[in-house]
Amino acid sequence: MIGGAPYDYERALPLLSAYAKHTRLLGPSGSGQLAKMVNQVCIAGLLQALAEGLHFAETAGLDPADVVDVISRGAAQSWQMEQRHKSMIEGKFDFGFAVDWMRKDLGLALDEARRNGASLPITALVEQFYADVQAMGGQRWDTSSLIARLRRPDKL
Repeated sequence: MIGGAPYDYERALPLLSAYAKHTRLLGPSGSGQLAKMVNQVCIAGLLQALAEGLHFAETAGLDPADVVDVISRGAAQSWQMEQRHKSMIEGKFDFGFAVDWMRKDLGLALDEARRNGASLPITALVEQFYADVQAMGGQRWDTSSLIARLRRPDKL
């Protein structure tokens, strides 16, 4: 996710290729940062949906691991599901991208949305859900910890 002048991008490409699987020039300077905001908005929404799905499975009396085994082979499949469902089910969040960092990133995206007129209602809601996780002591928990909030109805 790169922003800058095409000439500079082409000059830097050999170096970038040494450590990045895929690069793309997305526009002028600042475009890479905007693309990172898009990434974080998408991840936050996916993680909230995954947390709700797993929580629903649990409260419905289903084995969430069995449900994931089935639904991950269809349209619901995602990297987040594949990589995070086990730790979410187990309630283990002492790894990964911290809630504090995600709130910072979502705050930047929401600020930019106010500037450019984009509507991000789900992002704003999930950002507040991460505030709830922080209030539970989860500042450094992985962003998949959204499910912990659902498991504590007294905190909702």
